Order: sequence, then structure tokens, then C-alpha cells
Amino acid sequence: VTDVNETPTAIALSGTNTDENSAGAVIGDLTTTDEDIGDSHVYTLTGTDADSFEVVDGQLKLKDGVSANYEVKNNYSVTVTATDTGGLSTSQAFTVTINDVNDAPSAINLTGSLYVNENDNGGEVGQLVTIDEDAVDNHTYSLSGSDASKFEIVDNRLKLKDSVTPIHSTQ
Repeated sequence: VTDVNETPTAIALSGTNTDENSAGAVIGDLTTTDEDIGDSHVYTLTGTDADSFEVVDGQLKLKDGVSANYEVKNNYSVTVTATDTGGLSTSQAFTVTINDVNDAPSAINLTGSLYVNENDNGGEVGQLVTIDEDAVDNHTYSLSGSDASKFEIVDNRLKLKDSVTPIHSTQ
């Protein structure tokens, strides 16, 4: 009886998710079910998002320099093909899920008039707006600097304290 090369039958991926903002992150280990014990396999990638991934040492990973961003795209589709030494292959489609992590705010903008009139006790300077990829985050503000004691933040609005009277010639 002569042994013949059988087609691999399945591909497994040990993990299918990763945190966002992790360039080159390993998704999981690839293994192939093959009746031919000891047969080795070469992996190739196709599919919608194949350009974002690579296989290194039997691991599916994001390419170096590729960092998934949950707020932009939270699922990736890739098809893995395992080809054995005899040229026979099998393919399996996988969905890689990107986990949302808390992103740091990137800026604070002050909108509104940005000035107060002379003698306007407690005058409002403007509205504080935080730029943050995580749209549902709440933000807490604090003041610092040489004139911080003259101001306060109320309902995300920067204003003079009620006890401070701005006088143009002295302020």
C-alpha cells in the first residue's frame, strides 16, 4: 500500500481578537488539521482585509506598522489558506474583532466669546470642548497657572469667579 498525500481538512486560529492601537499585534496561532502526520504547511492570506495582516512563524498578526482603531473599524475579515508540501490546500475565513480601549483625549478647545467685559463679575469666557475618540467619555477639568485662582469651571464653562471683577486697566 502506497501512502498518498491527503488534503488538509481544517485551519484553527487560537485567538480572534486584539486590543485597538496595538501595531503588529499577534491575533493567534494557526494550526492545520491534516491526515498526513508531520506534513508542514505554508499559510497565505486573502480576503477583504488581508493587506492588514501577515503570518509569521505560524501566527496571524497585524503587519508591523498597522494599528487597528476600534472607532474606525472594529471587525476585519481575512481568509487563511494552508497549503501542504504536496501542494494540496484548504481555506478558512476568520473574523478578527478589535477590542475598544479608552483613548486619551487629544485636545481641549475653548469656544464662545473668549473674553469678558469690564466689570462683568463672574463673566463667562467660553465653553470647554474636549476632543476624544471615545465619544461617550465624560471629562473633568482643572485649572492651573498664575491666574487660575480667578477662574472656575461650571458645567464645562470657563468663567471668572463671581468675586472677581475684571477691570481693563489693571487686568
